[in-house]
Amino acid sequence: MKKTILILSLLALSFSCKQKERKVISEPQLTVAEKIANAHGFQNWDKVSEIQFRFGKKRLWNWNPKTNDVKLTTDTDTIAYNTKSVDTTSYKADQAFINDKFWLLIPFQLVWDTSASISEPIEATAPVAKTTMHKITITYSNEGGYTPGDAYDIFYNDDYIIKEWIFRRGNSPEPNLINTFENLQDFNGIKIATDHTRENGKPIVKLSEIKVTLE
Repeated sequence: MKKTILILSLLALSFSCKQKERKVISEPQLTVAEKIANAHGFQNWDKVSEIQFRFGKKRLWNWNPKTNDVKLTTDTDTIAYNTKSVDTTSYKADQAFINDKFWLLIPFQLVWDTSASISEPIEATAPVAKTTMHKITITYSNEGGYTPGDAYDIFYNDDYIIKEWIFRRGNSPEPNLINTFENLQDFNGIKIATDHTRENGKPIVKLSEIKVTLE
């Protein structure tokens, strides 16, 4: 009888261990890029049917990420096109869209831009705040895209919220631009920093008229 109980106990323990192993396997650890994206609402992205935003004062965008349809409205013109079929009439508009969308959704670009390389995180002094933050560097390939070879040093806090970045054109050792990410707002679950200022406190980019439409 005691032998039977011992065997049953061992079987139960073995089953329990296997269940724990399965649980560990089914929950892979997130990358830093995924953690940053999720901290900004990436888990809600699949529900988004349209985003409107104004970059600076001149460009108003309406974008349907599911159909890839984009409309650019300026003071003098309106251009509608599909990002999957860019031609000579929409080339410049698409260049501007890629740039403006990058500012709007850089936390998500870390996940979307699979051809880029992302460094291991380190602790470093943020250039504007002068405090210690976490830093990763995303470097783009020298081939393809509108600005090949560019690099961004991204500084984020313990909550994986982006606070500052350094832009280095062509992965040069010297910075071409340093700015903050401020005034983080929640738009239907998508968190966007609407204000960006230089080291001297002067504004560089303002994102406004943001509307996130869900399905």
